[in-house]
Amino acid sequence: MDAVVAISLIRMAAADLTMKPWQRPSDAYLVQLGLDALMADIEAPSLPLLAGLARGEYVQARELFELVLEELGLLPLTSDDLAKARWTAARWWADQIVACRLDPAHGANLIYQESAAELDYPAALQPIIDLAGTPDQLNDQPPDQQHIRDQITSAARDFLATEAHQNHSSWTTSHDPP
Repeated sequence: MDAVVAISLIRMAAADLTMKPWQRPSDAYLVQLGLDALMADIEAPSLPLLAGLARGEYVQARELFELVLEELGLLPLTSDDLAKARWTAARWWADQIVACRLDPAHGANLIYQESAAELDYPAALQPIIDLAGTPDQLNDQPPDQQHIRDQITSAARDFLATEAHQNHSSWTTSHDPP
């Protein structure tokens, strides 16, 4: 995970803190975000404190997480920053699926729940969204599950290829000589 992805996930968690109690990120997840941020070489005075909380100290996680948000200058959250964070996370999860570092079914559900749903189901993510719930419906049929996982991996690969092409096209267009 790089710093851009770590910051994006932190932004998303910050937005989720305002949700209903059962939808908020867990204290353990906030500590994991702190660990991920440290591993991505992000620096903030309270970040090591957050990342270093022991299980019995997790009650301090929200307070430390809010300090980290302030120290990183991530407040106030803007809708544009949050949308960019959700796209960054979707690309990262897709990349993790393609690299076989994230179970395709789990990754598709993360993309669906954490990115696509909040981005109003963009067309670019629709092939992954369509496959997101499918593996849970096929628990009794392992061969079909593998086929669905292969389809998710293919959809993630296609999404990344399309994103790379669009980013390259916009970069070359904006950098062409006059």
